[in-house]
Amino acid sequence: MRSWLKQSIVPILAGLILSGSGTQTMATEEPVYETIQTTADYELRRYAPYRVAEVTVSGAFDQVGNEAFRILAGYIFGDNQGEAKIAMTAPVSQRPADAASAEGTRIPMTAPVSQRPEPGQTNAYVVSFAMPARFTLETLPVPNNPRIVLREEPARRVAARQYSGSWSEAHYREEERQLLDALRRDGLQPRGAPIYARYNSPFSLPMFRRNEILVPLAD
Repeated sequence: MRSWLKQSIVPILAGLILSGSGTQTMATEEPVYETIQTTADYELRRYAPYRVAEVTVSGAFDQVGNEAFRILAGYIFGDNQGEAKIAMTAPVSQRPADAASAEGTRIPMTAPVSQRPEPGQTNAYVVSFAMPARFTLETLPVPNNPRIVLREEPARRVAARQYSGSWSEAHYREEERQLLDALRRDGLQPRGAPIYARYNSPFSLPMFRRNEILVPLAD
């Protein structure tokens, strides 16, 4: 009973932290970036390196976030060696597992081979939490859950398209199509699969949500 209660409460607490008033994002820490250019269809950004905690989950696009959020929220709420609490940041990001970038440095206690996605496993997604900037890979608490991977995202140039509304796959795919069409039109070459970024909790009203699609670009 206690284990079930903990698994139920942790995601709710994390969601409340992200939701703030329920209508807008709180002053939550985000990865640092510089805006290079703003167009009608997207914003060009240059991100500084930052650390993430991530987990690979299989399932439908609209549903994998629930399981992943529970696992990652447990980690930042103390399910780690030392039972350290880590501040919630934004966004929560999701990308196809078979398109996960090979860039960045993984630390030794990464997920075992059995947890790594197989090529073509299109129903698997990597969901990640950005870690507070004060942490390095060496100072982040070691997860108790072996499925969680700690990794550094390298500095990179990204095209970001922001939109509000529902988190449905249909809505995401339409926004993704518009972004990729705009990048082709402008001669910009993607360097990886699009990343789905959410900045609000499930308790927030859809019309006030900040959703983004992030596409890494070749330099």
